[in-house]
Amino acid sequence: MEKDTILKVIQAYVHKMPALPVTVAKVLEITNNPKTSPADLNQIISLDPVLMGKVMRLINSAYYSLPNQITSLVRAIIMLGINTVKNLALSTAVLGTLGRASDFQALNMEGFWRHSISVGVTAKLIATRRNVDPKLREEYFIGGLLHDIGKIPLNNKLATEYVQAISNTDREHTPLYRSEEDIMLVNHAMVGKLIIENWRLGENLSDAVCFHHSLDEYMGTHRGLVVTVAIANLFSNTYELGFSGDRYPEELPDEVFQEIGVDWDYLESIEDTVKGEIEKAQVFVQVAH
Repeated sequence: MEKDTILKVIQAYVHKMPALPVTVAKVLEITNNPKTSPADLNQIISLDPVLMGKVMRLINSAYYSLPNQITSLVRAIIMLGINTVKNLALSTAVLGTLGRASDFQALNMEGFWRHSISVGVTAKLIATRRNVDPKLREEYFIGGLLHDIGKIPLNNKLATEYVQAISNTDREHTPLYRSEEDIMLVNHAMVGKLIIENWRLGENLSDAVCFHHSLDEYMGTHRGLVVTVAIANLFSNTYELGFSGDRYPEELPDEVFQEIGVDWDYLESIEDTVKGEIEKAQVFVQVAH
């Protein structure tokens, strides 16, 4: 297929993807306001029985091991925290739209989400180490969670070519995004950007998804987020925390690590923490489904 044809196929797929549910879009909108209170969130979520049910399931899950069952939504929101509720709402929307096993032709769904969660968790840990404002740390988790989302339309609409891209990667020991470009003339970062823009999730997340394989091209204002997601992705691939098709990730220059103030010793030191956090976040994903 010609590049124009491939782009049209992928763009048509992305534009046909359901928009984020109104409730989720509203949750994201109001949680971006630092003055938002649990009562504001309660007002919105109480109008959406499905999302409300998921919030209640999460607070009463084994992960929180609370002695008594929580039955009040506003209490659940206070105990979970506004950012956790925001992440749950977004994860619910993403998994509802793109989480079907039938969409995963060349990739394994469980491995893909485990890798995505690992990158989100690692990015957030790095942000914490860098003393990023606590209110902004969740965007590091979301940026990591969504960084490979463009693989799903490629894998769904061009399954034969995607299997070929993955086998080329394994045979030639090249990064997957380069194999995607060789075979399909686009890569998952470009496609991911289309999805983030379609969902209006903001320039920061769009940049993190679009540039996590091309740091040298990035001239925007969200460099800390973009570089952190790139490092978290390299770490997760190198340590095989989940799997999303990339056995031979591209190394990053030392300056990139220096820029963020982390090194491999630090990353190795958080491996067990990341694995523990992945297990916790798996509960989160199960609830979101």
